[in-house]
Amino acid sequence: MRQQGTSPKKKLPVIIFIFEEGIFSFIANKEIVQEIRTAYDNAEHAFISPKSVQIEVMAMAKEQYVIQSVSRASAIIEALSNYNALGVTELGKLLGLHKSTVYGLVSTLEHEGYVCQNPQTGKYALTLKMFEIGGRVFGKLDLRKISRPHIEQLVLRHRETAHLVIPDGLEIVYIDKVECTQSMRICSNVGKRMPFHCTGVGKVLLAHMPVEQADAILMKKGMDAFTDNTITDYNLLQQELGKIKVLGYALDNEEAELGLRCVAAPIRDINGKVIAATSVSGPKVRMDDEKIKAIVKDLLIMNREISANLGY
Repeated sequence: MRQQGTSPKKKLPVIIFIFEEGIFSFIANKEIVQEIRTAYDNAEHAFISPKSVQIEVMAMAKEQYVIQSVSRASAIIEALSNYNALGVTELGKLLGLHKSTVYGLVSTLEHEGYVCQNPQTGKYALTLKMFEIGGRVFGKLDLRKISRPHIEQLVLRHRETAHLVIPDGLEIVYIDKVECTQSMRICSNVGKRMPFHCTGVGKVLLAHMPVEQADAILMKKGMDAFTDNTITDYNLLQQELGKIKVLGYALDNEEAELGLRCVAAPIRDINGKVIAATSVSGPKVRMDDEKIKAIVKDLLIMNREISANLGY
């Protein structure tokens, strides 16, 4: 005997598609056979590729496998995400479902930990389980894989070498590099480690750290001079970091290596935390102020796109 509020099970089709020499062969339940034949006939008469009909028919077949209860449960989750809390009656009216159907679905969602019921109001709200699942998904995203296509386009446009860098303890680590095709290039490699204070990427990361964390790094690691342009005074560096936070990017004016200029900007994660930085570097003879200005514009746009791909 069928329970109230459930739909009878439909016989699902099994379809095999073969497009060879204009012949469309299939095995399907009788309910959609005529639709398939009509679609194929129309495709030939309209000079449409039979392959496009195959895609359309596959979509038709796929719809047959949508489970109604799962679809309705998803609709409840979506609805609750837009409100602080909703009762069974409110959800029913909002989604056009019977109260008994809604009650069964929210009870299941509550049992699985996706919603909770307020004992005073009787209304339901989402728990943080969805956030936890989303966090695990974002945690699996490969920063290098996401960033690489964007960085490659930036390098093609400006014809200078770009790096992707992350903080690691008391230093920064270069985790990716896209080299330009210029005859005069940057001598760097993936895996290279550098102090924070003397590089554009390092200063960007320092600028967006909690002050206590940044100070601890500088105290333990020190602020050694790599060139005459390296900032080795704590107060001057703090002024520089404040400027970086306002501008949104950092410059390295031959501070790590003579003859090398660099511009860097931050990448943020789903929570808005700065987790990495990208940079574009080149010889001083090519990296004049006008070129740096153009790179900054594209670099900031690129990093916003990468951050958005990470959920920010």
